[in-house]
Amino acid sequence: MKMIIMAGGSGARLWPLSRTHYPKQFLKLSGMEKSIFQMTIERCLLMGSLDDLYLVTSKDYLHLVQGQVEELGMHLPIEQILLEPKAKNTLPAILYAVQAIREKGDDICAVFASDHVIDHPQILADTILGAVKLASKGFVCFGITPTGPETGFGYIKPGKPVVGGFKVEVFKEKPDLKTAEEYVENGYLWNSGMFMFDSKQFYDAVEKYNPEVYDAFQMTSVEEKFNKTPSISVDYGLIEKMETVYGAPMIMEWNDLGNFTTFYDRYHTKQDECGNIYFNEEIMLDSKRNLVYSEGDKAVALIGVSDVVVVDQKDALLICNRDESKKVKDVVDILKQRKDTRADNHLTVYKPWGAYTILEEESFYKVKRLTVLPGKRLSYQMHYHRSEHWIVASGTATVVINDVEQLVRSGESIYIKSGEKHRLINSGSLLLEVIEVQNGQYLGEDDIVRYEDDFIR
Repeated sequence: MKMIIMAGGSGARLWPLSRTHYPKQFLKLSGMEKSIFQMTIERCLLMGSLDDLYLVTSKDYLHLVQGQVEELGMHLPIEQILLEPKAKNTLPAILYAVQAIREKGDDICAVFASDHVIDHPQILADTILGAVKLASKGFVCFGITPTGPETGFGYIKPGKPVVGGFKVEVFKEKPDLKTAEEYVENGYLWNSGMFMFDSKQFYDAVEKYNPEVYDAFQMTSVEEKFNKTPSISVDYGLIEKMETVYGAPMIMEWNDLGNFTTFYDRYHTKQDECGNIYFNEEIMLDSKRNLVYSEGDKAVALIGVSDVVVVDQKDALLICNRDESKKVKDVVDILKQRKDTRADNHLTVYKPWGAYTILEEESFYKVKRLTVLPGKRLSYQMHYHRSEHWIVASGTATVVINDVEQLVRSGESIYIKSGEKHRLINSGSLLLEVIEVQNGQYLGEDDIVRYEDDFIR
């Protein structure tokens, strides 16, 4: 069996916790030793080996994927990391992976989202492995027993029982609250977004039910395929058109963290006596059913409020009614229209070589902390409008200025004038931490001439 993990996303629904360039699957939330993505990888390894695993992700997330896999002590061959040149929804993404799998031979495939939180991974693994025979007969989706009416999920109506599951009678899209209540009362299941199928049957079904997508993927290059294909979900573009679809129940706790309402549900065990959920030493006076997620050591107090979400980050603050949390995406859209970088990035930005954190910023100077991983290096670059002063806080830096290399040790510093070509390298085996002070007339990221990319594939 081959496993396909969908690791795209836009980071909009859990803003400001997640951002465009750091979507929710890469987060390590409170109480998590590993990211949601890393836990997805580990669940898959209960069902097969790393050789059976294929990741479909954005080219912008490649360094995040590779870094988090390496953090688990693993290496995933680049051939099994499939980079989408642009997001075109789930049907093209899955077909992309199926084509890669079929190059080595047809097999049963299971598809997983990288941003689902599952507390009992062995139950999931046992359910998936138990549905392999059913998947050899046709497309299989997995249904979750609802814990209540939820408007953020699609629903499945079970039909005639079959060995290992049931025939799906009908799929229903995300309903309003009244309809969701009716679905729950009538035994409908949540559509988990996890699927299984035979790769050849899937490929043939796309050709039959969605020839436009199929034809696009007959193009030679990945760029041509994604330029030509329509953007369409696997639900609309395939599953709902198929004559027979099977379902299998998955009896376990499951959460897709789709918004702050489901986020609240995920942490229900942390509720205090008034239904408040918080993670530090927040003060709640006459307040009920609130969710507070605060970063750092800031003192936070709520007085006389109920059903509110408060997410406090160093560079962004969200306050909304829990029932309105689905509108967070609209906030991100407005920020993007304003070209506000806080829609896309945290103060800490992850790069192929490590990360940088903006410590302080004004119109004429910016202070960053650079963390360079062992053996990594920044691109060889030059700035027209700013100078930089590097102070090594820990480790030993190899610095190249105008092709001249020198060592800068912990506690030492070096100055780079505007117009000088320069590069920072960590040649050692320990983390290198550097405080960078930029000074000049313009500090934008577009004031960089790169002589090579940060990441050499």
